[in-house]
Amino acid sequence: MTQKQPAARIRRSPEQVREAVHQAVIELLSTPEGEDLSIPAIAGRAGVNHTSVYRRWGSLDALLADTVTTRLERDSPLGDTGTLRGDLVAWAEASVASMHTPEGRALVRAVILSMPSSTQEQSERARHFRRRMRSIEQIRERAAARGEVPPPLEEILDQLIGPFYVRAIFGIDLPATGYPELLVDRLLGGASGPGPA
Repeated sequence: MTQKQPAARIRRSPEQVREAVHQAVIELLSTPEGEDLSIPAIAGRAGVNHTSVYRRWGSLDALLADTVTTRLERDSPLGDTGTLRGDLVAWAEASVASMHTPEGRALVRAVILSMPSSTQEQSERARHFRRRMRSIEQIRERAAARGEVPPPLEEILDQLIGPFYVRAIFGIDLPATGYPELLVDRLLGGASGPGPA
């Protein structure tokens, strides 16, 4: 199999470098041969100096977490459906669709590989998790503004987000149809109606 050659190093903006590094992570994670996933390998594929990657991210775990969060934010645009249930179902369906793509599977692998092993890494992971949850918080805020009663973030995490990632991590297929709607309806349990005046 022909290996992709490392990108040539050219002058790029910080954002272009970040995108190139993220793309290199995805490509390396997607290779069936299981290529070495290290900062030097990522830097070589992205066409940047490995010292620049260390300066910006500090560790491979931090780079993987940033890649996952940034790509999921990009792939999960928020749309206002007009109801809490509709917004949550749309968010869940987009997440499921993403997990079925080669990039989505690579992102799940990145989540597994970037498990924090120190207090500093745990703090960094928490920061990226808060970024990922912004879209859910926006859904909750819109619902509250409409007079609906959104469930706490912890319940959304446990009952809606968690099941998707458990299945993805352990390779358990999702039901053919209706799984996002089923989880959302179980989560809401009648709590999506107007709140008290």
